[in-house]
Amino acid sequence: MATPFIITLDGPAGVGKSTLAKQLADHFEIAYLDTGAMFRATAWKLGEGSWNWDSSRIEEALKSFSFTLSGSGSNSVLSLNGVPLTNDIRTETVGMWASNVAKIPAVRAFQKIAQRKIGETTSLIAEGRDMGTVIFPQAPCKFFLDADLEERARRRFSQLEEMGKPADMSELLDQIKARDDQDRNRKEAPLKAADDAIIVDTTTLDIDGVFEKLVAEAKKISA
Repeated sequence: MATPFIITLDGPAGVGKSTLAKQLADHFEIAYLDTGAMFRATAWKLGEGSWNWDSSRIEEALKSFSFTLSGSGSNSVLSLNGVPLTNDIRTETVGMWASNVAKIPAVRAFQKIAQRKIGETTSLIAEGRDMGTVIFPQAPCKFFLDADLEERARRRFSQLEEMGKPADMSELLDQIKARDDQDRNRKEAPLKAADDAIIVDTTTLDIDGVFEKLVAEAKKISA
């Protein structure tokens, strides 16, 4: 079996990771792995306050969790226990829950195993916060996207509006900043660029401009 080709796409909320990862997956005709959704689904399934449970209770609950990935490109489907994930996990509240559970060693260990298992047999675009640093450090192609806080909040506001979810710009700014601080400063796999990652600031670039840059760089590496 040929070794799966993996592209990692890391960065904070609001830099366009999801849109770009889907476009890249479509372009290269490989699967799209949304690891942020895996953390969101885990937090949503465990429930509010689960990050305060003792480790044995969390570990026991995680034994019944199983993620699978099917399809390719923007048609990739991520499922938890056989049930495809929905927009129920896409609220800012669940996003903060995900950031809370992501600090728990047992959760990160579970996710690491689950994500690597998917990548063992599937070429994919892996989107998240520690794909290039922790989960797939051997990936030949790594990107780290960033953008100004205000621009990321504006993009997130537009995304939520398109999904029909109410949003407040001031509240979004506070939530994204709080999550940034928590993600960048946690002990377990903090958000940062891998040493060999290509860093792209998307603040002043549109999606098409960033996409063209990523495709060009990926083609150089995969050639």
